[in-house]
Order: sequence, then C-alpha cells, then structure tokens
Amino acid sequence: MYRTHSCNELNESNIGSVVELAGWVDSIRDHGGVIFMHLRDEKGVTQIVVNDESLMAGVNRETVISVKGVVNRRDEDTVNEKIATGKIELVVQSLEVLGPCKNMLPFDVEDSKATREDVRLKYRYLDLRNPSIHNNIVLRSKVISHMRKLMEERDFLEIQTPILTASSPEGARDFLVPSRKHKGKFYALPQAPQQFKQLLMVSGFNKYFQIAPCFRDEDARQDRSPGEFYQLDFEMAFSTQEEVMNVCEEVVYDVFKTFSDKKISDKPFRKITYKEAMTKYGTDKPDLRNPLSIIDLTEFFSKVEFPLFKGKLVRGIVANCSGKSKKFFEESLQFAMSIGMKGLGYLTLNGDAFKGPIDKFLTDEQRKEIKEISGIKEGETLFFICDKLSVINREAGQIRTWLGEKLDLIKDDCFEFCFIVDFPMYELDESTDKIIFTHNPFSMPQGGMDALLNKEPTEILAYQYDLVLNGVELASGAVRNHNPEIMKKAFAIAGYTEEELAKRFGAMYTAFHYGAPPHAGMAPGVDRIIMFLAGEETIRDVIAFPLNGNAQDLMLGAPSEVTEQQLLEANVAVRE
Repeated sequence: MYRTHSCNELNESNIGSVVELAGWVDSIRDHGGVIFMHLRDEKGVTQIVVNDESLMAGVNRETVISVKGVVNRRDEDTVNEKIATGKIELVVQSLEVLGPCKNMLPFDVEDSKATREDVRLKYRYLDLRNPSIHNNIVLRSKVISHMRKLMEERDFLEIQTPILTASSPEGARDFLVPSRKHKGKFYALPQAPQQFKQLLMVSGFNKYFQIAPCFRDEDARQDRSPGEFYQLDFEMAFSTQEEVMNVCEEVVYDVFKTFSDKKISDKPFRKITYKEAMTKYGTDKPDLRNPLSIIDLTEFFSKVEFPLFKGKLVRGIVANCSGKSKKFFEESLQFAMSIGMKGLGYLTLNGDAFKGPIDKFLTDEQRKEIKEISGIKEGETLFFICDKLSVINREAGQIRTWLGEKLDLIKDDCFEFCFIVDFPMYELDESTDKIIFTHNPFSMPQGGMDALLNKEPTEILAYQYDLVLNGVELASGAVRNHNPEIMKKAFAIAGYTEEELAKRFGAMYTAFHYGAPPHAGMAPGVDRIIMFLAGEETIRDVIAFPLNGNAQDLMLGAPSEVTEQQLLEANVAVRE
C-alpha cells in the first residue's frame, strides 16, 4: 500500500498516529537541515517535514513520492489557514520515490494558465495538475452525472447512436473516414445524432437522451472546440415545442442552481421571437445582461430632411454617456468604422435641446417626437445606425454590445436565459439568389403543408427554438417534420428533388412512410454549460484533452502522417 490517507484527510484527531501519504511534491523549502514540502494529491495538500536530507535524493518538484511518518501538531505561529490540513504536519520516517520527475519543468504547474496555450496543451498532463484546471474536469464529471440523473428521473432512456455513419449535408464540413472494405467509399463522423434520434422515435422509443459526441470540421472560437464537442441530446415522441422547452428549462435551471451561486433567471425563461430579437437586440443570441435595446427609427427619419438617412433603414440606441469625454465618441466612431459602417451619428439631450450635427435637420415637432419615441432623458445620447437590411441588425447589435461593455453595463454575476422562437424556415442566399434553409432542414414548418403551398418562402416560420445564455447559444431544437409529403415539399422549395431527398436522407425519408409519430427535441451544449459554470473564458479549459485553435493535438501530434501501407489499406491516395 502506498498510502493510508489522502492529503486532505488528516486533522488534529490524527496527531500521534503513523500514517502513509502519496502524491506529487508541490513545493520544497530548505530551511537549513530541515526541509518542508507540500505533498499534493487530487484531494488536497499536506505539509511534510524531512529532517534527514539523504531522503531527498532524486526528489524535486512534481516528483511522485510515498512517505510514512508521524502526524504532529504545528506550532501556533506556523498554522496555515489556507489549506484544510493547516494545523498539522507529517514528520517523515521513510520516503520512497515512485515516479521521478525532470528537474526542469516546462512551466510552473500552479501558474500554468499564465503560460502560452500551445505549451500548456503540449504538456496537458502537467497543465491538468493545476488545481484550477483539474477542478474544471472534476466539475465536468459531476455535471454530466447530474444531467443523467435528471433525465432518468424524467423517464428518458440513454441510448448510444453510431459514430461511423453516412455523410449528410447538415451545415458544417464532415470528418470523413475511408473504408478499407469498400474501395472509394467513406464513412462520416456524425455532426449530431439528428437522423438517428428521429429514427429512434419512429422505432417506438418514447424518450431518448445521450451525452452525445458531435464532430464538425469547423474553425475554433472561444466557445467552440474544433473537431468535437458534446451535447445533452434528447428527443421526445408525441411532444410539442412547449413540452420540449419545459424539459430543457427544468434540467438546465437545476444544473445551474446546483453548481453555481450566481443569480439565475427566474422560471419560466423569457420567450423572444426571432424577429423581435433581431430588431431589439441585433442578434438571435441576445445578452440580456445588457440593458440597452435597439429602436427602429426608419419611419421617423422618412419624414426628416436629412439626406444621409433619407429612404434608408435607421436604428437607434439610447445610452447614458454623461461624463464621457470627446475621446469616447471618437472611439465609438472608430469601432463603427471597424465593423464596416460608414459612420455613427448621435444626439445628446442637453436641457430642451439636442447637441449633435443631426439636430439642425430637425424641426421643433420632430425633436419632441424623437424624445417620445426613444424615451431619451437628460444627459443621455441617442446613437444612430443606418444601412441596408442585410447588415443593419448585425451592426446595431455590435454597437449595442460595444456600448454595454464600454459603459460597464454588463455584469458577470448573473446568468440571463431566454428562448428564441419562431425562426424563419427559409432565407434568400444573396450570393446565389436562391432559397435555402436558415436552420434545421428537418424542422416542421408552422402551418404545415398549407404554409408551404400558400406563403412566400421567406415568410414561413418554423417550429425551431434556441436557448440563449448571456449572449451565447446554449441549445438548439425543433419540432421535427415527420410527414413525408410535407418534407418533400419543404425540401423542394429549397431546391431538392424527391430523388435527391431520398438519396441524401434515404433511411429517414423511407421510415416516415411506415408510420412516424410527431416528435421534437433539443440539445444543450455540455462544454459551454461547464465553461459558464467554471467561469472560464475559453472552452478548452473545461475539456481534458482539447485540440488547439488550429485543430491540432499538440500532445499526441494529431493530425499526423501515416504510412504508405496504411494509405494503401484504406484505398486512399494523397494529392501533393
């Protein structure tokens, strides 16, 4: 036996006992003949006292050792209140090196987050010893276990779906796996278990879930890992949009309530239509911690003789910029120009008058009207965004976020949830002038076949919904299209023939001809949930062995070259 106790277990009741501990040497302090060490394992730290220097041969920081000794009470003036075992110490009788460590470490384990990320990821096994990163992975395990419990309590069955599957057009690049047995053909790693979970509903399962791995060949972001990610994937037969959203709300609320002390949005979470979100917040992922909102001033400026706004779309944002210098407004203009805007007009209310270049184009009646429309108060500033329909909402949303951050309006002590509903089913692709799906192509259109036959495609709404947290999409879901005739028409509008539909989604399209129940589902992102709970800025700090931002495993060296024999067996030729 290497140890009888963990490093956080010892206390004053153990004084006088002989115990064995094992772990990593966290620190070494030589006080001239007496050596003090902190010994660390997963549970905590204990101070070790070594009076015989010969025992320290081959021992340096991060060496794995086993020690045996007597538990002593610390002198009152040496008590360390920062650690659980701070009132005692272990006086070593014997010491054994279990795992030697190089004297030169690539970085200080305790301060690894201050090291360049590429170095951290190359030596990830050292980085994971950092208590902060280590605790994130422990938190991840606990959160996933809690999720499973919550789903099982709600009568969901955990069912695993395949990792090797067929390629399908689901919005991102597939990872392809060559087949050895079928020359020239490829498997794909699933972007999501979308078709499988729907087929489980057709198979007669009532409620399915899994902690599902998803694989997409996408570029990395702070909140997106390149290559793979995990989601709490679930589907329900004979269910409505509201029922699915209720399950998502209950589970996510419980997880955040259990693992965080921050203030959480009250239930039920706000429901905001896609149209309102784009108009009021400039994004379908609004950060509701930001109190600023966007107002539509297009109609107002259609009556104002201001040539730059005449006949164009105009949005406004009221913010309290009182006390801000001229430099602040210069910086706001610089930011606007950096995101592609031609300028950023503004008016500041000063008494009964406005201060700003646009004021001279307003009549007294128009000054009164814009005060009423915007609700502007003394000292506040009304910023103007003017552009074409395809970009104005995005630009206004970015200005809103910039103002919220610069004015210190966005607090980090709360979680603000909302559901975004009523997404458009289709949109016009400006590059091709063709109608395309905006979201999940397997969604049920609101109004069913009647809407597909009688509405303009861009006016058709879908039963699609997202859960958004603090400006980040946390989950996405939809009521599925389970009717083959409606599906055929929905895909036809997006330019797919029935033959293409049957070829690309053959199993599901065929299965729906054999009696498919109405069904709906959702998939909260596990990695993002844990990133929020851990208070981390990057998703890579809550994944045990992540790829870096360039989709590389710097520790194992992936992606890597393979032998010519492996390529031959996989029926693959590499182009130069």
